[in-house]
Amino acid sequence: MASYTVVLRPSAREAIGRLPNRKIQRQIVARIERLGLDPRPRGYKVLHGGKGLCRIRSGDYRIIYRIEDRQLIVAVVRVGGRKDVYQGL
Repeated sequence: MASYTVVLRPSAREAIGRLPNRKIQRQIVARIERLGLDPRPRGYKVLHGGKGLCRIRSGDYRIIYRIEDRQLIVAVVRVGGRKDVYQGL
């Protein structure tokens, strides 16, 4: 299986910086990095709505991303708490 390049939208990068503490930030970053090896890990879900978005959980936080198989890219669109990460998708 080929590795994927993981790219973060600037807004996702900023959201990680706003998380409550460094431990949570490190957990989220590690989870995102692992998407490069396996963009469809156990527990991932395809979101409804036709935009081709997926999500994985990391504690109370969600990572919303798009998989572009032809270019081998995982594009992280949004990172946030489970209550408001889906608003406006």
